[in-house]
Amino acid sequence: MTAPLQRRETLSTQLVRELSRRIGRGELKPGDKLPSEQDLITAFKVSRTVVREALSSLKADGLVSTQQGVGAFVLQRHATPPFRVDPVGFHMLKEVIGVLELRIGVEAEAAALAAERRTDEQLARMRAALDRMTKAIEEEDDAVEPDLDFHRCVAEATGNRHFTQLFNSLGTTLIPRARVETFKFYAVDRGAYLRLVNREHENIFDAIKHQNPDAARTAMRQHLANSRERIRQAHAKRYPNEAADD
Repeated sequence: MTAPLQRRETLSTQLVRELSRRIGRGELKPGDKLPSEQDLITAFKVSRTVVREALSSLKADGLVSTQQGVGAFVLQRHATPPFRVDPVGFHMLKEVIGVLELRIGVEAEAAALAAERRTDEQLARMRAALDRMTKAIEEEDDAVEPDLDFHRCVAEATGNRHFTQLFNSLGTTLIPRARVETFKFYAVDRGAYLRLVNREHENIFDAIKHQNPDAARTAMRQHLANSRERIRQAHAKRYPNEAADD
C-alpha cells in the first residue's frame, strides 16, 4: 500500500474503494487485520480523520469489525452483499435527504446545548475548523473534512457522549456533498456553494460563542433545512417526475 490518493473525490471515499477492492480480490482475507491507522496514513498520504471515516464506512458496510485498542479485521463475506445505492441515483438522493431530516432534529438541539455548555477550548476548536474550511475553499478543495470537524465539535460541546456517538456512527454521510455534488445543480461553481455553506456555519458559531441557545438552535436548523432544500432542488432537476420525500 504505497500509492497516495488523489483529490478527484473525497479521500475517505477513495480509501474505502481501495480497501474494498483489496478485500474483494482476496488480498485481504476474512480474519486478516487491516494495516494500522498510522500505516494507512503513511501509505496513502492522508489524515487520521480520513482513515477513521473510511474505517467507519467499511464497518457500516459489514466488511470489517473493529476492536478497541486492537485494530480492524476483515469479516467473512456474505453470499448476498450489504445493500448499497448508486451514488448518483434516485435512492441516494432520497437517503441524503433522510439523513438531513434526522440531523435537523438532533443537531439543532445539540447546537442549543453547546451554546449553554461549551468551553473556551471547544469554541477554539470550532473556530479552527471554520478557518480550515475557509482555507480549503480558497485552495479549491471540497472542504468535507473541516466541515465534518465543525459539526463534530458542536456535538462534543454538548457534554453528552450520545450526541458524539451518533455523530461518529454516521460519519461522512452527514455531509451531503461527500456523496452527491449538489453544487453542480444550482451554483455557478463549487466555491460559491461552499462559501454559502460556511456563512451558515459562521451564524451557528456566533450563536454558540455568545451562549445564545435559541439563536444556535435556529441557526443550525436553518443551515440543515437549507441543505435539505438544496438536495431537493438537485433531485427535482434530475428526477422531475419523482418526489424526493415519497
